[in-house]
Amino acid sequence: MIDFDFVVIPAMLLIAAIAVVLLSIRYLRTMSSRPRAKVARALDLTILLAVNVMVLGVAISSNVNAVLTESFRAKHPEPGTDYLVNGKKMHMNCTGAGSPTVVLEAGLGWDSLVWGGVQPALSKSTRVCSYDRAGFGLSDPLPGPRDAVHISGELHSLLKEAGVSGPIVLMGHSVAGMYIREYATQYPEQVAGLVFIDSSTPLQNRDPHLSMGQGAGLQQWASILEMRATSIAGYPRFEKGCAGPGAGLGAGLDREAASMLGEDLCHVHYEAMQAEFDSFDASGEETVQTGPFGDLPILVISQDTMKLISKPSAGQGEREFAKTWNGMQEKLKELSTRGRRIIAKGSDHNLTLERPDVIEREVPRFIDEIRGNGALRVRGAAVVIE
Repeated sequence: MIDFDFVVIPAMLLIAAIAVVLLSIRYLRTMSSRPRAKVARALDLTILLAVNVMVLGVAISSNVNAVLTESFRAKHPEPGTDYLVNGKKMHMNCTGAGSPTVVLEAGLGWDSLVWGGVQPALSKSTRVCSYDRAGFGLSDPLPGPRDAVHISGELHSLLKEAGVSGPIVLMGHSVAGMYIREYATQYPEQVAGLVFIDSSTPLQNRDPHLSMGQGAGLQQWASILEMRATSIAGYPRFEKGCAGPGAGLGAGLDREAASMLGEDLCHVHYEAMQAEFDSFDASGEETVQTGPFGDLPILVISQDTMKLISKPSAGQGEREFAKTWNGMQEKLKELSTRGRRIIAKGSDHNLTLERPDVIEREVPRFIDEIRGNGALRVRGAAVVIE
């Protein structure tokens, strides 16, 4: 499938730029034959020059970005295998061996490459599979709403095609927390445990302390549109370096994984991101009644909200956000009689990049407990991990 944002649009911009240049030359020739004041002529030349520089700059930048993107992909093929789900390609990367299989669900806007540091570490303990949801990474877009019901059904079909029959432990970051809840509700016989990584909770968008108010949808749409436009133009690459040293990615990634994730950040799939954002409320409606899950082992790893409110500049809004988010993470733990929660000290929301050490240490222990090597711990107070 042709990449519309990073192949088609750059080509269209180049054609448009050539057309603007040719029209400008024609206009200048016409203008030179007309008697006009020097000031008016100078103003025309200034405007034409500015327009041509801007249009050519965007066209050249976007096309250089497109060439560098394709060149990087050719030299750094992503690990994993493609499978057909509903007639479309979906990409999954499985490593390691052992049971249960840990299935990794990335947060909104990310794909399987965000697990590039965590997956190799967890693969030392058991089999681990990360995948690209429809429209992200190497997976084709799929028709239908991008809500929890559709996404969990697609994952179930993908696992079946890949021969992953269970038992599985689902690990979801951010919005993926709702997706793994739906999966555990629809296919309980397959699920041996759930791991929530600072996960979203159903209908959190309706809480005034977590939403931005009535303009939230419009603001989010405008923000995604702006990010998409600048990404197509190649600005993130020239500003941050993408796969180069300027990418500045977190701990736990080796050089190759950091390069691939850095390049990935300059090639975000904004249509898929917008589609999941648009379905966020629907996913909440679908999952708000999921659980409790009896004694199903659940591990919750959360960001350190104290980091947010301990800032000297923290305002009342940030304090309310921290209090509300903390309470919602506690409720995730209460989805099971064997649910426990860990707070990764000093972390923000992107725990997979900021505190992979906590995930890499605690999840294998959790897997070991599921296997029966030690008693599964029951609910208790949240534990803060240094």
